[in-house]
Amino acid sequence: MHFDYGYMEEGQLGKPYNIGLLKRLIPYARPYRKPIFLALALTLLITLFDLSIPYLPKVAIDRYILSFWYAVNQKAAPGALAEDFNQRYGRLVETTKETGLGFISNSKLKQIEPVDLRRYQEKGLISKKRFYRVPADVINHDRLFSPEKVVKAEGPYVYIPVKELKGVSPDTINVLRQKDLRGVFLIALFLLFLIGGSLGFNYWEYYLLEKTGQYIMLDIRMELFDRIQGQAIRFFDRNSVGRLVTRVTNDIENLNEMFKSVLITVFKDIFLLSGIVVVLIHLNWRLALISFLLLPFVFGLTSFFSRQAREVFREIRKNIATINAFLQERLSGIRIIRLFVQEGSQLESFKELNHKNYRAGMRQIRIFAVFVPSVEVLSSVGLGLMIWYGGGKVIAEQLTLGSLVAFIGYMQMFFKPIRDISEKYNIMQSAMASIERIFEFMDKKDVMKEPTIAKRPIRFEGHLQFKNVFFSYEKGFPVLTDVSFEVKPREIVALVGITGSGKTTMINLLERFYEIERGTILLDGLDIRDWKLSELRSRIGLVMQDVFIFAGSIAENISLGDKKVTAERLEEISTQVDFYRFIKGLPRGLDHEVKEGGVTLSAGQRQLLALGRALAHDPTLLVLDEATSSVDPETERRIQDSIFRLSKRQTTLIIAHRLSTIQQADRIVVIHHGRIVEQGTHEELMDLGNIYFRLNRLREIDISTSDPGI
Repeated sequence: MHFDYGYMEEGQLGKPYNIGLLKRLIPYARPYRKPIFLALALTLLITLFDLSIPYLPKVAIDRYILSFWYAVNQKAAPGALAEDFNQRYGRLVETTKETGLGFISNSKLKQIEPVDLRRYQEKGLISKKRFYRVPADVINHDRLFSPEKVVKAEGPYVYIPVKELKGVSPDTINVLRQKDLRGVFLIALFLLFLIGGSLGFNYWEYYLLEKTGQYIMLDIRMELFDRIQGQAIRFFDRNSVGRLVTRVTNDIENLNEMFKSVLITVFKDIFLLSGIVVVLIHLNWRLALISFLLLPFVFGLTSFFSRQAREVFREIRKNIATINAFLQERLSGIRIIRLFVQEGSQLESFKELNHKNYRAGMRQIRIFAVFVPSVEVLSSVGLGLMIWYGGGKVIAEQLTLGSLVAFIGYMQMFFKPIRDISEKYNIMQSAMASIERIFEFMDKKDVMKEPTIAKRPIRFEGHLQFKNVFFSYEKGFPVLTDVSFEVKPREIVALVGITGSGKTTMINLLERFYEIERGTILLDGLDIRDWKLSELRSRIGLVMQDVFIFAGSIAENISLGDKKVTAERLEEISTQVDFYRFIKGLPRGLDHEVKEGGVTLSAGQRQLLALGRALAHDPTLLVLDEATSSVDPETERRIQDSIFRLSKRQTTLIIAHRLSTIQQADRIVVIHHGRIVEQGTHEELMDLGNIYFRLNRLREIDISTSDPGI
């Protein structure tokens, strides 16, 4: 079995979407520029904090933990080599009181090109022997080392060979390296400050963007619902309620989920990745290039799986909308399903739809079951390359250990946004499919055109004229052909005809639910296309055969939320239609709550409520479309009495199958196969002995055969 609840030309979803869809969100974000810019400023600040965190261990290791110094003896090298060194790297050297001898720190040593460093070390210009720099007053006070074993610096420090500290007690080493210990402590304290600051700024960034996202979703949902209400009835003929509900609920929620989980972090990820690239190149451009070798594979992998996931998520969104439409339709018709004992067949039908969605979901899972581990593998390969290449450079003393530790930290941080993208990619793809559907709907304008300059009649009398009206729902299948008739002010006119003759279609055209193809419909002397739609419909009170009752109070169902309809007016209307005596018997009267669909009301009570609803706005033309076809004779009589009382105040047009209800009408118009074939009073049409006469004879036969006493 195949289910197709077609929605807005589904085939259009085959067009690939791009960043243009996200640009469609910009107008909705524009009113909230200030909180967004503030959040972006916080994001930039958070990124700076995050970028500083891996760099601090490098400073601690290179400057304080492994704070080695190397002697630079320019006297031991040839003059040309010493002169070359002074020109290129002399700024890195700390001088001593001994002429021609200086020291260079471990971190600055790595700024020398590896080829030059090897040459300087071979020529004895830079010693491989390592030194510690310690305060001179500690050495002089405790006399731990003989003067010939230390080298005095220009400042208050001396340089001690590392091997001289072997065998020295830990307490003594702590005293000697108290400056390094203090530096490590301050860095640790600063690190805690950065982490705490990042936590606080993250809270406010998330709060601002989340709040903004909620406002944006609110605006989009309001506009979407407004667009739905503004669509022509023909639009609802083509689109099921379940699919429209999916657009306003599920798709908007998916968009909100993307805003929370993706857009909130996307700028941070961009800032973070850019900052990491800059820092890595600054630390060691050769090692950075080795790290970047994996980027083409990462982007290629992401591009490949994005194409695979895109179609799957489109199919999932389509399946979910189909399931919603199926559920809405079946639950609305649950009484019919129970009546004909079709629970089993409906369960099988739902099983097919559900299994189709399950298969699409499994395809999504298989895609990400490969994609996510692949990104993790590339991350591990990058870390392995870092340890292999960077570790070799550390051993060769061409890279500091702190720099390697910082590189590893930055590379793990570098892959984190990519892992986030892979983890949230399903959210993003699902939301993109929803955005595509939402804005495809936004672009769909199936609305009735309002006049450029709306006109108003001189008098509101309910004078209705159909002049040579042609209409068809589908080309080639005419429903109305050259229909012309008139309903004069305060006249009661009835439309009769067999099922499918076009009676309800005439009401749909009068209400401008559909546009006529040819001809003219005049109300109070004006073409209905020159009326403002809201005023036209407020002047016509329509009571249909199938009355829709909203969940809420009786007062709300009559006034439909119009605050101009006061409680006194509601009581007056209810009394006029003979509904108030029922309302008085309810515990809360007009405030009595009824369920959706009016299941707690009888068919007659629903019709009386609908008649009161139609009269609440004081229409000049009252239209009853089979309003008494499903009520008992007593309620029918009460409705008839109300109609004839009200006919003194407004014009009335009645569509009826029960010919007994219209015999007192001023005029009866008979429509047959979309054409007006007879007009006149009941007696005149009976005397003609044509279609109306035959309809009455059929009614009499039905009555006689249904009543065994006749």
